[in-house]
Amino acid sequence: MLCKVASRIINRSEITRLEETCWRVLSFCNSNSFKQGISVHSPVIKLGLQNHLYLNNNLLSLYAKCFGVDKERQFFDEMPYKDVVSWTGILSAYVKSGNHDIALQFFDSMLISVQWPNEFTFSSVLRSCSALGEFEYGTCVQAYMIKQGFDQNPILVSCLIDFYSKFGFTSEAYNLFINKGNHDTVSWTMMISSFVQAQRWDQALLLYADMVEAGVPPNEFTFVKLLGACSVLGLNYGKLVHAHTLLWGVKLNVVLKTALVDMYSRCQRMEHAIKVKNLTSECDTSLFTAVISGFAQNLIFRKAIAAFREMRISGIVPNNFTFSSILNVSSLMLSLELGQQIHLRVVTSGLEGDVSVGNALVSMYVKCSDRTEDALRVFREISLPNVISWTSLIAGVAEHGCEKDSFHLFREMQAAGVQPNSFTICSIIGSFNAPKWFPQTQMLHGYVVKTNFYEHIVVQNALVDVYAGLGMLDDAWKIVHMMSNRDAITYTSLASKMNQMGHHELALHIITDMCDDDIKIDEFSMASFLSASADLGTVVTGKQLHCHSVKSGLGSWNSVSNGLVELYGKCGCICDARRAFREITVPDIFSWNTLISGLASNGYISSALSAFDDMRLAGAKPDAVTLMLVLSACNNGKLVDLGLEYFQSMRETYDIVPQLEHYVHLVDILGRGGRLEEAMEVIETMPYRADALIYKTLLRACRAHRNIPLAEDMARRGLELNPSDPAFYKLLGTLYEDSGQHDLVERTRKMIRESRSKKNASQSWVEIRNKVHVFVAGERSHPQINEIYEKIEWLEGEFKNKRYQYEGMGNRESYYHHSEKLAVAFGLLNTPSKAPIHILKNITSICRECHKFLKFVTHVVDKEIIVREGKRLHCFKKGECSCRGC
Repeated sequence: MLCKVASRIINRSEITRLEETCWRVLSFCNSNSFKQGISVHSPVIKLGLQNHLYLNNNLLSLYAKCFGVDKERQFFDEMPYKDVVSWTGILSAYVKSGNHDIALQFFDSMLISVQWPNEFTFSSVLRSCSALGEFEYGTCVQAYMIKQGFDQNPILVSCLIDFYSKFGFTSEAYNLFINKGNHDTVSWTMMISSFVQAQRWDQALLLYADMVEAGVPPNEFTFVKLLGACSVLGLNYGKLVHAHTLLWGVKLNVVLKTALVDMYSRCQRMEHAIKVKNLTSECDTSLFTAVISGFAQNLIFRKAIAAFREMRISGIVPNNFTFSSILNVSSLMLSLELGQQIHLRVVTSGLEGDVSVGNALVSMYVKCSDRTEDALRVFREISLPNVISWTSLIAGVAEHGCEKDSFHLFREMQAAGVQPNSFTICSIIGSFNAPKWFPQTQMLHGYVVKTNFYEHIVVQNALVDVYAGLGMLDDAWKIVHMMSNRDAITYTSLASKMNQMGHHELALHIITDMCDDDIKIDEFSMASFLSASADLGTVVTGKQLHCHSVKSGLGSWNSVSNGLVELYGKCGCICDARRAFREITVPDIFSWNTLISGLASNGYISSALSAFDDMRLAGAKPDAVTLMLVLSACNNGKLVDLGLEYFQSMRETYDIVPQLEHYVHLVDILGRGGRLEEAMEVIETMPYRADALIYKTLLRACRAHRNIPLAEDMARRGLELNPSDPAFYKLLGTLYEDSGQHDLVERTRKMIRESRSKKNASQSWVEIRNKVHVFVAGERSHPQINEIYEKIEWLEGEFKNKRYQYEGMGNRESYYHHSEKLAVAFGLLNTPSKAPIHILKNITSICRECHKFLKFVTHVVDKEIIVREGKRLHCFKKGECSCRGC
C-alpha cells in the first residue's frame, strides 16, 4: 500500500507525512516488540528514506528485540549514518546478550569514531566491566565520565555504586553515594543493595531509615533488597519491613510477593509465606520456586511436592531453579523414586545439561541411590560442569566408600582445567579416614601446602580431623599450632576424635585451649565435652558444663540436651537425666534412645520400657539402636518372654532387620532365663557368622547355670576365633571352681600360663575436686595409700561387728587390693558425708566379693556409691544394689 502511495507523491508535505507515519508505526511496534514492524523497512528504502537516522535507530532497536543481536549488527553495519543512539543501542544489545567483550570493543570503536557517549552508553559499559571483572577499565571509564561532566548524573552515580559494590569496595561505593547529593529512589536502592550484597545487613536497614528521613519514597525494589537482609536478621525485622510496604502503599506485585515469601520461609514461618502468596492471584515461576524451596528448607516435604504439582496444574513452566529445589526435596527425603520422576521431567524440559539442575541430580543420586554409576551418568550429561558439580560427585563417591574412585575423579577434575575449591579438598581429605589411605592423605597434604589452600581454615580443620581420626594426635596438634586462626570446629574435631579413642581426660583439657584462644564453646563442642565427662564418669565437671550451657544459651540445642541426658544417665543421676529430658522441646530419636539407655543401665527396667512406649506414642519411630536398648533392658530385668516378643516385633512391627548385636542380646536373654538349648539354636540358625562375643555370652550363661559340657563347647569355639582373650579361660575356670572340680581349675590356670594370656589390670577411677584419681589393683603409689588401707581395715572391722561375711574377707593377698575397694575407701576419705561416690571401672564386671563389699559399705556408712562397668551401672544404697543380683 505504501509503495502505491509513493508512486503518486508529488509534493514534499506528503513525504513528511509519510515519514511521520513510518516512525509512528515503528515506535508502536518497538514498544510492543511486534515483528510485523520490520515490514516497514522495505517501504522506507523504496521511499528513499534509508538515510533517515531516526527511522534507522528505531529499526535497529526493533531488530534487536525481535531477531537478536546478530541481525541488529548486520543492520548497524549497513547504516550510512550513526549517532550516539545507534552506538548505544548496539552496545546495549551486546551487554544484554552477555557478549561483554564485544560490548567493550564496540565502546572503543565508538570513541575512535568521535562519537560522544551519553549516560546510557556509560551505564552499559560499566555493567560489562563488572561482569568481566575489569576493575581498571571501569575506573578509566569513570575518569572519562568525570571529564565529560557526567559525575553528578543520578543514573551513572547508581551504576558506579553498583560497580564498586560488585568488586567488594562497599566503603568506596558508600563514599561515592555520600559525596553525590540529591539522590533519587534508584540510587538509594542501589546503595541499600550494595550493603546487602556485602552482608552488612544492619547498615542496609539504617540506610533505609536515612532514606525515609530524607523524604525519598521507596519502591518495590527497595523493599525486595531490605527483605533479603531481614532473612538473616530475623523475623521481627522482616515483619517491620512488611509493615512499611503497606504503610507506603507499594503495590504487591509478583516480585515483591516473592521476596516476602522467601523472607518468611527463611524465618521458618511458612504459614505466613503462604498467606502472602495467596493475597493476589498473580503467580510466576520465581514465586512457586520460592514456595517449594521454603517448604524444603523447613523440611515440609509433602507440601513442597504439592506446590510443585499445583505449579504444573496452573500451567506455569518450571525453570532450572525450580527443578533444583524439588530435587533437593527428594535428596532430603532420601526418595529415589521421587528423584527419578523429577529427572524424567527434567529430560522432557530439555534441562538435563543445565549446570544447576545437573548438580542437584548428582546430589540426589549420591544420597538416594546405592549405585555411584547413576550419579556419574547424570554428571556426564552436564554441558559445562563447574567446581560444584565436581565437588558433589567426588564427595558422594567418597561417602559410598569408593575412596580410590574419588581420588581418580579429583585427578580428572584437574585435567579438565577446573580448579578445586576448599570444599573439594575437604571432601577428599575427609574420605581418607583409614590407615590404608595414609599415603594419599600425605599427598593431598603436600598439594594443600603447595597451593594457597593451606590458608583456608576449613582445609586445615579437615587435616586436623583426619590425622586425629588416624590416631596421630601429635601430627594433628602440630597443624593446630601452625594455624594462624583457629575456631570451634578445630577443637571440636580434636575432642570428638579423642573421645572415640578413649582419651576423655585429654578431650576435657581442650576446654582450656579454647579459653586461651578466646573461642566460645558452641553446641557441637559442648556435646563432645559432655560426652567425655559422661564416659569418664566425672559428674562434677559435667555439672559445670551444664551450668555453662545454661548461661550461654546452648541448652536449647538437642545435641547439648541429649549430652546432658547421657551424662546424668551414665553417672547414675537418673532424676537429673529425666529433668534434662523433660526440658527438650522436641525430643529426637537420639533423645529417646539416651533416656531409655540411662534408665535401663541404672536398673529402672519398667521405666525404660515405659519410655519406649512413650516414644511410640509421641510419634517417634524406633530404630535399630532403640530395639537393642529395649532388648538390653529385658535382659537386665530377666524378662525373657517380653524380650522374645520385642525381638519378634523388629521385623513385623518396625521393619528393622536384626543385626548380630541384636542376636547377642537375644542369646543373653535366653541364657539368663536358663533356656540354654534355645540360645544355642539361635546361634546355629541366625543369618550371621557367630563371633567370639556371642560364644562368650552363652558361656557366661552356662557358668550361671553350671552347664559344663555346653560351656566347654562355647569356650572352644570362642578361643578358635580369639585365642588371646583370657575371659574364656576365666569364665570356664570359675565354673569349674563353683562345681567343685578343682583339678579342672588347675588345668585351666595352666592353660592360661601356657598361652601367656594376661588379663588387663583392673582399674577404677574417681573424681574428687575436678581431679581424676586412678587406682590399679595392688596400688601402692597413691599419696594417701596408708589412710586408704586403714579405712578398709576399719570397714571390715565394722562388718565383723555386724556379722557381715563374704569370701576372702580379711585376706590381704587375694582381695585387699582390688581397685574398686581402693577407690571407695579413697572416696569415703575425701567426699562430704552426703555426697555420692562415682566410680568408673575399665573392665566389664565387678567380682562377686567386691560387689558384696560395696553393699556392706552402704550398710555401715550412709552413703550412695555408683559404679559403672561398661554400659551398666550399679547404684549401691542402704545395703542394696540396683542390679538386684541380675
